[in-house]
Amino acid sequence: MNKFIYTIIFLIIANVFMTLAWYGHLKMSATGLIKNWPLIAIILVSWGIAFIEYCFQIPANKIGFQGNGGPYSLMQLKVLQEVISISIFIIFSIIAFKNESIRWNHIIAFVCIILAVYFVFKK
Repeated sequence: MNKFIYTIIFLIIANVFMTLAWYGHLKMSATGLIKNWPLIAIILVSWGIAFIEYCFQIPANKIGFQGNGGPYSLMQLKVLQEVISISIFIIFSIIAFKNESIRWNHIIAFVCIILAVYFVFKK
């Protein structure tokens, strides 16, 4: 597989773990699983999950960065990461938080982010 594909796959995996670290505890609290946990315990568990995220995010950036022989500039990597992050978050919120809905303004915001990708890759 080439660096283009590895970068994308690693960014997707990293963002799945990032979303779980940042927002998973909200769902777990709502289900009562960790409702009475102290905040420090939730932070430590989230840090553990975020560690896995970093194990994929850092290699994705290293492999994908042009300065290391990858296909992406620094700006392209960041915008790509944000689009993947929001895509993963949308999927997570639809699956985990059924009471949350995607409204027209959310869709327009996402289109703006996709436009950002277009512009950052434009020569």
